[in-house]
Formats: sequence, structure tokens, C-alpha cells
Amino acid sequence: MSDWFKQAVVYQVYPKSFMDTNGDGIGDLRGVTQKLDYIKLLGADVIWLNPVYQNSGVDGGYDISDYRAIAPEFGTMEDFDELLAQAHARGIRIVMDLVVNHTSTAHAWFRESRSSLHNEKRDFYIWRPPFKGGVPNGMRSCFSGSAWEKDEVTGEYYLHMFAREQADLNWHNPQVRQAVYDMMRWWLDKGIDGFRMDVIDQIAKPPEILESDGGPGGDGASGPRIHEYLREMNREVLSHYDVMTVGEMGSAKVESALRYASLDGSELSMVFQFEHMDADAGPHHKWTTEPLYLPRLKRVFEKWQVGLHGRAWNSLYWCNHDQPRIVSRFGSDADERSRVLSAKMLGACLHMMQGTPYIYQGEELGMTNYPFRDISESQDVEAIGAYRELVEEKHEMTGEQMMACIRRKGRDNARTPMQWTAGKNAGFTTGTPWMNVNPNHETLHAQAQVSEPDSVFAFYQALIALRKSLSVVIEGDFTLLMPEDEQVFAYTRCDGHDTLLVQCNFSGKEARLDESARMGGRILLGNYDCEGPADRLRPWEARIWIR
Repeated sequence: MSDWFKQAVVYQVYPKSFMDTNGDGIGDLRGVTQKLDYIKLLGADVIWLNPVYQNSGVDGGYDISDYRAIAPEFGTMEDFDELLAQAHARGIRIVMDLVVNHTSTAHAWFRESRSSLHNEKRDFYIWRPPFKGGVPNGMRSCFSGSAWEKDEVTGEYYLHMFAREQADLNWHNPQVRQAVYDMMRWWLDKGIDGFRMDVIDQIAKPPEILESDGGPGGDGASGPRIHEYLREMNREVLSHYDVMTVGEMGSAKVESALRYASLDGSELSMVFQFEHMDADAGPHHKWTTEPLYLPRLKRVFEKWQVGLHGRAWNSLYWCNHDQPRIVSRFGSDADERSRVLSAKMLGACLHMMQGTPYIYQGEELGMTNYPFRDISESQDVEAIGAYRELVEEKHEMTGEQMMACIRRKGRDNARTPMQWTAGKNAGFTTGTPWMNVNPNHETLHAQAQVSEPDSVFAFYQALIALRKSLSVVIEGDFTLLMPEDEQVFAYTRCDGHDTLLVQCNFSGKEARLDESARMGGRILLGNYDCEGPADRLRPWEARIWIR
């Protein structure tokens, strides 16, 4: 298996919000095909496609009811085949979302499993008897509440680490694993180029989760057999195709990622870790409005960049369908100038590190969070569950406090429709969009940026071109500079031939540079139109030097 993924730049498409071609208000596969030239123009060469499989409509496509069928709202299998062919014709690879920790309760496997205690697929899922008339143990769902749901047909409980309509598969059953591998081969034989694996660290459930003993239940991730199962998957399926794989692993640490993403290719190409996304967490974890403390974020990146160098491979991301817009989170959307400068700065900071970068649709435009006013505007099962628990049940927050958190951190911020034009519904649909369009689309949209040399889009084009032209970006080591500074994120990359210096100001105020963070040479890219003083960075400034 080759390592083409090291040079790749991935563009993530959330199809429901990308482009609607039939006026039903929901993005579709034909819409993705229609915009392939836009993605090609940007310079990305891989598309990660969020789930387009048949689903039950509960959690944004992550509740799959048929792995080998396309959801009608996205089109047909013929539409998918056309997208794949058109993408490949442009040199763009397609990576599918693999959601195999759980299925929808509407899946045929689960319908059989729940039908009786003795059905041949009973053990496809995790069933347990009541404990003293109640839930088997205290395991909590990631979406609030108990992770156990009683099924009246047999009187037993099934495990759901997410919504109650998302029943967890029993990966300890070899029949389950083989059924999953058959499905993976089916898609790979179609010609897709890899998988992004949803919550893959949760497939090997630790023993304490599975006990019906009234205990706490544990944390749900990375049981002792996880590496065994991933190596089996690699041996039986992945190693037979030239693919890229990335595993979403909320529990991953550097030590475990050295095995998950080892350069020996025995498990996965890379992982999505969450540590940098927790850098601004608070007492209720993500539900906070606390500002970023930059030294904390820098320590996380340093740990992963240094820890994996030469032994495993990093993924690089700020945004995805589960995260808010990074400009509104770590940059500034207070005014147009700050938005543009901070969007470019954040791109420069991330894309010059070692790893495969992921651009979430609209990130290349500097799209911002949505001004949610009330929980009734949210469609995110996670946010709705957290509001119910923290506001209505536990009274730990007021409604407005929680809405401030949702405006800052909620997943719906990423799911508002893509902003293509200044026209009606941002050019996303001729119908009524499934989710409100951000009102700032009249000034913030792709049409205005693709031909504007000073746009965020143009800056991302330049970043991608730099990655593809400089081997030091792919292979160089990483040295963090000014680690305790609360404004400046600066680092060097060196491969023995070239040295890059990246200077980023994460604030709206001027920042001073230590002598360690200055370097002679020439500026390859910056987000101001003229060179500034050598010992200072202007608000939200980014410079990339080479020597």
C-alpha cells in the first residue's frame, strides 16, 4: 500500500448542506459532482464524503439502515457512480465515511436481533438483562442520558453509545466483523479510495461496559482488543487495496496513535485525535464560552508533531461537521477585516505542520458560526440533549447561557448551507433549505472569492501549492518557539535542506516576537499586503518564511 495520503489535501463534504440540484432544500450527490471543478480549483485532491447511505434521519446520516443503498434525499447509486467517475477523471479521490460502531435500529440486522432472544442475529448487538429491574449499569450516552434502552419485545436492554436509534454492534462476535468486512470490500471494489472511520475506537468495548451489575460502566472507548480488530481489518480488507484510512478516535493519545497510525501500515493511515479540540473545554466539557488559552493549544500540537514524527502520521484539522467554525472559535468574526485575517492565519498555522490537512466545506472561505437565538433553531441531537440535561433537568445553566455555548461550540454551526453566491439561499437551493442559511452570505460567498486574489480562498490555494512544492512541509521536523506566549504561535520545520519559520498572531492586538522566533530569509506567504516589522506581528498576522 502506497503512502500517497502524505501529499494529499482532503476536502470534506457534508452533502446535506453542500449543493442542492433538485430544489428540495437538501444537498445531493449531483450537487457534489457539479462542484468538483471548484474543489479542483482550490487544489484539494481527496474528498471525504460524509454518510450518504440509507438512514433513519436521526443523526445526520450516522444512523445507517442500509450500508449498500443511497439515501433517496441524496440521489441514487447511479448518481454516486457518476460522482466517483467524474472525480477520478479530475484526479480527485473519494473517501467514504465508515460507520460501523453502530447501526440504525431500522437496519435489517437489528430488526432480526430484537425479534427474539434466540434469533441468529441476537448477538450482532449488545443485549443485557435488567439489573434489579433497571438499566444494566451506569453507562452514559455521548448524547446525554443512559446508554441503555429497554426493548419491550424481549424485556432486555441494548447498548447505544449515541442516540437510542443507534444500536451498538457487537464486534466481539466474529460474524459481525466478517459482515462489516464484506461491506467494505463491496465499496472498495466499486473504486472508492478509502474510509474515514467513525468513532472506530469504540468498537472493542471494554468488559466493564458489558456487565449487567449496576456498576458505573466505564468510558466506552478503546477496549483491550482494539488493535487486534484493526489489524484483522487491515489484513483481511485494507491491505488488498491502495487506500487511505483515518480513524476518528476521541480516546487516542500519542502512545496509542503510534500503533493506530504506524508508518508500517499495519492498522490505519492516520487518526483524528481530539486533544486540540479540547483546548478550550470548560466545566461542562465542550459547553463553555471560555476563551482559548493559547499555550495549552500549542502544547497539544507540539506533543503530537514531535511524538509521531518519523514513526506515525498525523491528521490536521480545525473544522468538520462535529466542530464549530474555527474563525468564530479561535479567530475573530467581529468585523470583516478580522475575519479575513484570522481565517488566513489559522490556515497558515495548521497547513504548514506535518500531516494530512483536512478542509471542511466553507473553511476555505472563512465561513462563520450562525447566530442561533433559541434551542428551537437547533437540529443537532447532541446540543438538544445537552440543553435538556443542563438547563431543564439539572438547572446548571440558564437557557441563555446554554445558547451562548451552542452559538460558540454547537455542531449545527458547521451544518448551515454552503455559501455559493449572494443570492437567495446563498445559491445552495432554489427551494426551502433544510437548515437556515447564515445571513452573512450576502457578503461572504464563494462567487466573490474565487477570482479575488486577496481572498481567503486564494490564500488556501497558495497554502496547498506550498505543501505540494516543498518537501520540508511533508518530511521536516517540528520545533515550537515561544511556548508560553499567550498571543504568538510560532514554530520551525526543518528537513536538513530547508527551514520554514511560521509566525502566527492569535490575537487582535500587536504581538512581540522573541529573538528565537525571528529568522532571515524570504517570506513565502503572509496575510498582509506589505512586510511588517521583524520584531512584531500585527493583529491576526501570519508569515511563512523559508531559509
